[in-house]
Amino acid sequence: MRVSAVSYLNTWPLVWGFLHGPGHGLFDFRFDLPADCARALGAGEVSIGLVPCAELDGLGLDYLPELGIACEGPVRSILLISKCDFRQIRTLAVDSASRTSVALSRILLAEKYDCRPQFRAMKPVLGEMLSECDAALIIGDPALEIDPAVLPYQTLDLGTEWVEWSGLPMVFAVWAGKSSVLTPEVARAFAESRAWGRGHTEEIVARAVAERGFEAGLAREYLTKHIVYELGPRHREGLELFRKLARVALAETGTGV
Repeated sequence: MRVSAVSYLNTWPLVWGFLHGPGHGLFDFRFDLPADCARALGAGEVSIGLVPCAELDGLGLDYLPELGIACEGPVRSILLISKCDFRQIRTLAVDSASRTSVALSRILLAEKYDCRPQFRAMKPVLGEMLSECDAALIIGDPALEIDPAVLPYQTLDLGTEWVEWSGLPMVFAVWAGKSSVLTPEVARAFAESRAWGRGHTEEIVARAVAERGFEAGLAREYLTKHIVYELGPRHREGLELFRKLARVALAETGTGV
């Protein structure tokens, strides 16, 4: 069975048991950007994908309810960086690798800042994005390479913004597929892989340093304090609220950008 997982660092603790533990060989993995996970799943190229939550309704698929990529406060890897006051943003350059992040920025700017900018898809290079637009949305590993504290711009962590505004956790991605595929045995295998990853955090951090060039402290804090992998009732409540709002936000343009 083929599985599409996100190529970002935050996915590693979910798949570590499949790649380096007792679940090795159970599934055939490929690694994609979030939007490509959704596309591959929709096209039938894979049976299970780690799908951005904004894609769930369009795909019409089920998901594993107890695992995902979520936050309960700052997420650190979804940054909205602006040259001007957030209420004055007129153009926003976005890394459209995930429609969840695009929809989240649209929702929060409208609800918290009464701001409805034009969105422009660009490569996640901060200097280029800000040379053409008032603000930039950068996600995933490229966002982790930016230290907001040293930027000469205003920055929003969209995990913080969502939790403060909604009072609920934010779920960014879940394992999705057809109900017939997401059997109890499959759910158990994914839970066991996550458990293996939880027990091998330092091994993951060491790989993040060696292969991605991240500072060890940053990688450790990100994977253990910012990202939440086990989902409970409040996470699913937050997910359902986001899906409801995202349907409206994405319908405004049809493409999410």
